[in-house]
Amino acid sequence: MDTIKVSAKSRSTAVAGAIAGVIREYRKAEVQAIGAGAVNQAIKAIAIARSYLQQDQLDLAVVPTFAEVDINGEERTAVRMYIESRPTSEAPDVPHSNGHHAEVADLEAVV
Repeated sequence: MDTIKVSAKSRSTAVAGAIAGVIREYRKAEVQAIGAGAVNQAIKAIAIARSYLQQDQLDLAVVPTFAEVDINGEERTAVRMYIESRPTSEAPDVPHSNGHHAEVADLEAVV
């Protein structure tokens, strides 16, 4: 399983499709982004991938970390997001892009 690398110019829907495909095959994925624009696209892609995976009764859990990576001899800090699938029945009641919104009290119970 390869790391999905996201740039600020990446189309979030294309990245979401890649994430959903990897999740369907391996049940986990790794996404890497360097820079604010890339992290923004990666987060949007993860949110979109959640909606793509609803038909498979899957939701996503994400753990963000920092990693030092070498880009053309220059050390840069990347944000790596480790993503795992879980059945929607085991997921907390949080908003989906389908219009379902949890109450604030529900979200506080998740934290």
